[in-house]
Amino acid sequence: MGIVFRQMVTRPLPAGARIVTRGRRRVAVWTDADGRKHEARATGPRATRPGIVVEATTFTAQYRDADGRKRRVATGCRDRVVARAVLADLERRAELERRGVLRPGEGRVADHADTPVADHVAAYLAALAARRGKGARRSVAPRHVANVRHALQLVVEACGWRRLRDLDREAVERWVARRLDEPSPPAPRTVNAKLKSLTAWGNWLVGEGRLGSNPFARLRPLDEADDVRRQRRALTGDELRRLLTVARLRPVAEFGRQTIRVVDHGRPRGSRATWKRSPLTFDDLAAAVERGRGRLRPDVLARLERAGRERAMVYATLVTTGLRRGELAALTVADVRLDDPQPILVLPGAVAKNGQRATMPLRPDVAAELRAWIDERADGVCRARVGIAGTVSIPGDAPLFDVPVALVKILDRDMAAAGIPKRDDRGRTVDVHALRHTFASHLVAAGVAPRVAQAALRHSSLDLTMQHYTDPRLLDVAGALAALPSLPAADSTPAEGRATGTDGGGAVTPPVTPFSAGRGRKRSDSDGNAGCAADGQTKRKAMKTRLLTAETQILPTGIEPVTFSSGG
Repeated sequence: MGIVFRQMVTRPLPAGARIVTRGRRRVAVWTDADGRKHEARATGPRATRPGIVVEATTFTAQYRDADGRKRRVATGCRDRVVARAVLADLERRAELERRGVLRPGEGRVADHADTPVADHVAAYLAALAARRGKGARRSVAPRHVANVRHALQLVVEACGWRRLRDLDREAVERWVARRLDEPSPPAPRTVNAKLKSLTAWGNWLVGEGRLGSNPFARLRPLDEADDVRRQRRALTGDELRRLLTVARLRPVAEFGRQTIRVVDHGRPRGSRATWKRSPLTFDDLAAAVERGRGRLRPDVLARLERAGRERAMVYATLVTTGLRRGELAALTVADVRLDDPQPILVLPGAVAKNGQRATMPLRPDVAAELRAWIDERADGVCRARVGIAGTVSIPGDAPLFDVPVALVKILDRDMAAAGIPKRDDRGRTVDVHALRHTFASHLVAAGVAPRVAQAALRHSSLDLTMQHYTDPRLLDVAGALAALPSLPAADSTPAEGRATGTDGGGAVTPPVTPFSAGRGRKRSDSDGNAGCAADGQTKRKAMKTRLLTAETQILPTGIEPVTFSSGG
């Protein structure tokens, strides 16, 4: 037989309350705003913060479920009679489940139907924060938990859900429609992120036995293809060469910018507002470098030149490995294996986005520059210690590069000096992550198989690689069309088709001579079906030969070698 009762709960200590000891009990005594005195049992001395222990205002039902386990469910009722009615309903569902009328779990789902939605959201966020993440990460990132909390609270409040039974897919769709009708609608990617959080929450509710089915399972994401606000473009080979040159020289060239006068009649002639530095351009970059070298002290010049070489290597490493900015910033000297027959970068799973350890081969020119960079740093450490050049090893846990957090702002200035537009005529932008898009686009444009490009980018799906990380303007569509077999003209005869190879059977003189119909003899018209079969084999082998020949013409040229020390 179940019971209903008011649970003892802990409340914050009222303002102005004092704690006294009566016998062995701690009692809180206070006076309310109306001058009435109150007393309540106080928490023990070991409590984290002082408080009072009082009865809850609503009743809790206690009963045994279909498995015989004792369960407590908050009824939310202030009246004892109504709470007993809720208890009777719970016991009835448990009996129906025990007798097989209800399926196992349906009773537990009903127990959660009247629980406030906020409690389920809090439970899900707690489980999400305690969940073991991918790879070596033992917890989900706090930023992700905060984003999920914001998304769920926003949608729950907008849809007006109070109880778990109120969850409704159509309410979410109406909310999305209202957001898209706003004067400044959110990006489809922003809306889709919230829909994904809702779907994941619904899956968790089903897995925990709080819901029988996920009401958000059929939510359709918005199309992000036409949202140009976050579309990136890849850099061309010429743009890459100019960017690396500017990155290496601009730290020194900034001090060689010339002064130009600004006409401002409202200012004194010698005022700072009447002059400014001329902007850097790629054409006058070399001259600005020479002027800067003449104005700087040797120690400052050496520091700026070193910063330029490091920045150029950061860009080159990003664009030749496909690493993300955060992944490159987390790499250490020990993660670079330059003594192997094939130099590689080892990306630990703890810093990889997908949580999986990965090894990435390095181009010979990039590996040589990295080796020189590490040796230069070791020489600098030795000079700082003993005052002369020598050999010293850099700690393996030392960062490979000093990647600034505001790298995107530095990249914007480098692109401006290199004459590279931030946004193209189609609204696509260039940022640090666009270097990863450049890596993918140049791989595909060089004829690399899509599956190989997917592995190089460490993507979970080929669709992500081909649709979001390849720039159509860098793909040789015209060359691919030219490699297709020729089509017969509308007025051509079968004999002309066989002569030109447009009948599907290959040209008269294929690259590799196919086998004849019979071993050591010519096929005659009397060969019948055997001759037809042999002719079919000839056509298939000729077609296969043409395909192999076409494939060998696609050479993986990739990105041209980069010379970090070349002039502008």
